[in-house]
Amino acid sequence: MQVTIVSSQPTLDSPPSPNPTPPSGGLGWHREESFDSSCSSRPGWLFKWTNYLKGYQRRWFVLSNGLLSYYRTQAEMGHTCRGTIPLATAHIELGDACHLLITNGGRSYHLKATSEPECQHWLSTLQQAKVNANALIHHSDDSGDEEGPGPHDARFLSQGALKTLASKLDDLSTCNELIGKHGAALQRSLSEFEDLRGCVDGADKLKTVNERAALFRITSNAMINACRDFLDVAQSHNRRWQKTLQHEQEQRHYLETTIEQLAKQHNSLETAWREKPTSYTGVQRSREVDESDENDEFFDAMEDAPSFITVNAETKRSGSSQSMMSGGDTSDSNHMQLRRTRRSRIPDKPNYSLNLWSIMKNCIGKDLSKIPMPVNFNEPLSMLQRLTEDVEYSELLDRAARCDSSLEQMCLVAAFSVSSYSTTIHRTSKPFNPLLGETYELDRLQEYGYRSICEQVSHHPPAAAHHVASQRGWTLWQHITIDSKFRGKYISVMPLGKIHLQFHSSGNHYVWSKVTSTVHNIIVGKLWIDQSGDIDIVNSTTKDTCHLKFSPYSYFSRDVPRKVTGMVEDIEGTAHYILSGTWDEKMESAKIVDSSQRSGGSEGKQKTVYQTLQPKLLWKKYPLPDNAENMHYFSSLALTLNEPEEGVAPTDSRMRPDQRLMEAGLWDEANTQKQRLEECQRLERKRREVQTMQAMEEGQEVEVYQPMWFEKRTDETTRESSYVYRGGYWEAKERQDWSMCPEIF
Repeated sequence: MQVTIVSSQPTLDSPPSPNPTPPSGGLGWHREESFDSSCSSRPGWLFKWTNYLKGYQRRWFVLSNGLLSYYRTQAEMGHTCRGTIPLATAHIELGDACHLLITNGGRSYHLKATSEPECQHWLSTLQQAKVNANALIHHSDDSGDEEGPGPHDARFLSQGALKTLASKLDDLSTCNELIGKHGAALQRSLSEFEDLRGCVDGADKLKTVNERAALFRITSNAMINACRDFLDVAQSHNRRWQKTLQHEQEQRHYLETTIEQLAKQHNSLETAWREKPTSYTGVQRSREVDESDENDEFFDAMEDAPSFITVNAETKRSGSSQSMMSGGDTSDSNHMQLRRTRRSRIPDKPNYSLNLWSIMKNCIGKDLSKIPMPVNFNEPLSMLQRLTEDVEYSELLDRAARCDSSLEQMCLVAAFSVSSYSTTIHRTSKPFNPLLGETYELDRLQEYGYRSICEQVSHHPPAAAHHVASQRGWTLWQHITIDSKFRGKYISVMPLGKIHLQFHSSGNHYVWSKVTSTVHNIIVGKLWIDQSGDIDIVNSTTKDTCHLKFSPYSYFSRDVPRKVTGMVEDIEGTAHYILSGTWDEKMESAKIVDSSQRSGGSEGKQKTVYQTLQPKLLWKKYPLPDNAENMHYFSSLALTLNEPEEGVAPTDSRMRPDQRLMEAGLWDEANTQKQRLEECQRLERKRREVQTMQAMEEGQEVEVYQPMWFEKRTDETTRESSYVYRGGYWEAKERQDWSMCPEIF
């Protein structure tokens, strides 16, 4: 709405119109409706960036009424919208190589077209849609429609209504000023007319009074009309807002009722499970043959793999399957008994308040390893100690070393790979970033027959090398690089590198990688962690394989949270075992005894039906220690990792002053020490960079940093370059000769 003043205060020399009448609608303003009220509309395919695992995915986009919505397929348009982008407040720009970037409300959408002309066409269409959407906001409908706004356009209607009301208020302000001016002029004219009564020029003064009275009448009528328009707009949108508010209140009440019911059901189930946990375990294992039951569909979430179903064969447990659990009880009881000899608690975590968003808001899209963080975000363990926790369930590898069957051995190795995530379910704090050259040893020869050594071999990017040697028939080594990114609402941690495991007697050599860890609710809500992705375990000796899928958590999924499924196949691709469980609780295996093809689903696709024996328990998580919630949710092993120990190297993580102070609850002092150590590390890195530049300028050989206990080699199996243990650490410890170690603390 624009306001145009068509009348002004006349002078004594300029006569008014013979019959002045107020213009229609008030003070002579008019509507400008020259814009195109129909927003641009366009459907089509574009590629949308999803994540680093899947990259760009093809999506069906629909542009309508200033909203860009996208779906996985065209068939989804009738029931499932994957997301909607309001273009009125969005920033649209053209990237490189057919890329489009749309930013709205702090979130960025990366889109890609198949060709340059198509990209330009989408760009012009989106920009026109944005212009039209903004025009709709400025010229929102004020007809008093009783129908309330929908969920997508409620915000646009509110913005348009506020701008319309603001425009009406400006009109009222203009009218008020004019009434004041014309009223004052009329009052002066009346006074002058009284003083000059009876004079010759009385007729001229009377004419002036009439002119000014006419202007005052015009302005007053305009004021009345403006007030009426303002009242109409306010009443119209007031009805809409009342309907919207009522709808929101109903939705809130419904959600509160639903959450209350879910909380009651969760409490009832938790109470029932604590009273009779075995009965619920039995329910999980009793899978009856029912072709119509949807629960028979197993592994349906796996992509790029044939869907299949499993049913239980009514057979007794075979001796080979039973052997997978043999000896487990003795090992577990000895494990728990020996653990009690070490410390079983650490000081309680202080209740420090911290505004998380005030620190994290400047870290979106950055590598967290390069950003200095206070210890409030940490747990009192280093990344090297967290890496050592991978062998908490080493008895799984002890049992695997005794297996005669490589396929049974693969099942236990798969369970071991899953078990390393069980400690992370409540561990949302980050470990300390190790300093370059920092080490950590874990000697458990007497208790469990193995000892472990870790070293930070690179700082940017952060990389650690790990070597574990066991007297019970196996050796494990890994070289892991951590890539972490903050995405605004969550943090993703992507471990890069391979884990190697070799059994001494058979020579079987297994290789696999880790999955992505994601910490959610960084801004609002309670922090929680999820593991998602695929693990492919390969026995490079026999070519047996195992594919594990960590299903990401979904609020709408009917699956068990933190679900893990898998299949063990031989070199011919024949399936022998089905694996199932959760990464925070347990893993089971079911031996396949028969398979057949069956048509299923609405599309009539063939499904493989596997007939299996009763599932056998491979691994189950140890219960957390008492008071774990006040001790960073550490497991029994984690509580002992930072326990002071004599004879370790001076570069050991136990010697870190900031980590030691944090464990003691002295967080302010820990922050001071952390800043000191990080500054010393930056100065040391700059010194090496200067030496490198000088050597290059003088044509000398550049000295590359060499770790103390590991060296870079090319792996014969994967043909990849990684750091492996060169030896000498345990011999140096036996001699107590640490003269070669740098001073990093």
